[in-house]
Amino acid sequence: MARRLLSIWLPRLASDISLRSRPVDGPFALTHRSGNADHLHCLNPAASAMGLSRGMALADARAICPDLATRPADLAREAAALGTLRRWASRYAPMVARDGVDGLMADISGVPHLYGGEAALRDDLHARLERAGLTAASAIAGTRGAAHALARHGGGILAEGRIADGIGSLPVSALRIDPDTAEALARVGLSRIADLIGLPRAPLARRFGPGLVMRLDQALGVQSEPVAAEAEAPHFGVRMTLPEPIGLQSDVMAGLTRLLDRLCASLALHQRGARRLRLELRRVDSGAAQVEIGLARPMRDPTRMVALFARGVEEIDAGFGIDALRLSAPLTEPLAPEQIGGSPALRQDDALADLLSSLGNRIGFDRVQRLLPADSLIPERSYLLVPAAYADAEPGPSRAGPARPITLFPPEPATVTAGTPPASFRWRRMRFTTLRATGPERIAPEWWFDDPAWRSGLRDYWRIETREGPRLWLFATPQAPGAGRNWYVQGEFA
Repeated sequence: MARRLLSIWLPRLASDISLRSRPVDGPFALTHRSGNADHLHCLNPAASAMGLSRGMALADARAICPDLATRPADLAREAAALGTLRRWASRYAPMVARDGVDGLMADISGVPHLYGGEAALRDDLHARLERAGLTAASAIAGTRGAAHALARHGGGILAEGRIADGIGSLPVSALRIDPDTAEALARVGLSRIADLIGLPRAPLARRFGPGLVMRLDQALGVQSEPVAAEAEAPHFGVRMTLPEPIGLQSDVMAGLTRLLDRLCASLALHQRGARRLRLELRRVDSGAAQVEIGLARPMRDPTRMVALFARGVEEIDAGFGIDALRLSAPLTEPLAPEQIGGSPALRQDDALADLLSSLGNRIGFDRVQRLLPADSLIPERSYLLVPAAYADAEPGPSRAGPARPITLFPPEPATVTAGTPPASFRWRRMRFTTLRATGPERIAPEWWFDDPAWRSGLRDYWRIETREGPRLWLFATPQAPGAGRNWYVQGEFA
């Protein structure tokens, strides 16, 4: 059986999927920032008709076409759309691979007769893509290089044994070589593929590099080039269909336990851990219910997971009964095998993760926070407040110098009569007498941050032990006018 390859080129994929959700009348382009300037990433036909091209600076494009409508390019969405099309194209071939960021390559050997021939297969492909609002060009040839080149230069079908004649008139840039090599070939008069076919390979390789010879031989079929489709990401989901409907919470939890055992076995096989679990319940009246939980860290321990579902399952309305359960892990992370046993540190980590998971499912994971150290001498910027489920604990920085208060709050004004440090002062409607003072510790503002609270300049911090009991952290602003009266309390020691 002769090998036949189908190349599908989607030159306007990014703009087509963007315009499907929000159509635009007139010239339109997606922009992508490169360096210090925005450039055109993908254009619609109206923009191309105005003389604009991909890679052009946005400022130059607006000078040519002031009415150009633009949006920022979403590269992740574009890649996801191409992945979806790759799976869809499997209707035409069992093996479909990505071909760059805007193309697909399918091995259709032995398939065209199911559609009535290669021409009918291409017609069906283009009709379906057109209905989806996608611009496409395609070509069928006996090699990957020939199909790729022809799809980007008019498309068509190359009969078996006619590759050299079919692509000979195409420019050398169609061989997937870099622009510098194509320009060097044009300077010596080798502008078409036909100009290269009859030349000896050794001189070509010495002058223009082995990459040119490899691409030429691949296009002509002298050197093989496989179509390697990417492996599908594993799907972590299990289901259970019941012979009789159930409605008791204990029965649902028993079924959930069985599903968790199977799901965790699949996760362990791929060395993954679940970060989110979704339980879907189907009722006999065609209704559905869903319970979703999050986990503070990757996990695949069924015993610890099942307890987190109890509250959600208790609130489910079973109606006339539940006849099917489905459990999936929509979000997973790598989790290497670990030694389990009686390690106290391991048990403490598990207990903390279970606590964070329980609290996060009740009040939200973003509301359960922890402090992380930050590299700053400014008191209020010496820590970060982050969600505990998405950040690991870090030890505090080792620093020498005056101690920091255990409680820190925004500066509150204190009334000082005289003295540095103050012999007595009023704060929060109470009078305090200084028993012992340690300081000053001078802290300068970070000039690279424009913080309104530090516009007064330097601060001299004092640790004040009062006769009344509290040990407070006071500071004065010596650069501000009336420095003797500008005293503030910002913290309290244990």
